[in-house]
Amino acid sequence: MAVKVVYVAGAYRAETEWGVVQNIRHAEAVALDIWKLGAMAICPHKNTAHFGGTLPDEVWLQGDLELVRRSDAVCCVAGWDESRGARGEVALARQLSIPVFFSTQEVQAWLSSA
Repeated sequence: MAVKVVYVAGAYRAETEWGVVQNIRHAEAVALDIWKLGAMAICPHKNTAHFGGTLPDEVWLQGDLELVRRSDAVCCVAGWDESRGARGEVALARQLSIPVFFSTQEVQAWLSSA
């Protein structure tokens, strides 16, 4: 059976650099938990960490949507709904009938039933 790929959705941008770092840390903790469950996590926060200002934000947002399209599921980081980008990722996943989870426990149950 193929390994499931789970996209981690959550806020990246923040008012301060410290806030950005905290958002990255929260997402990477979720990603690590997903890896420990036996799935592969895509954590865009780590993929483009500290690239801000090098290209327009829209480049990153569109790239993230493409990663969602290629994922088997989405797992949301706490506070995801405060992020315009994460809300768009969840909306796209739902539009494509990609499962959306709000905890790694939900991901674990999904993996167990697959």
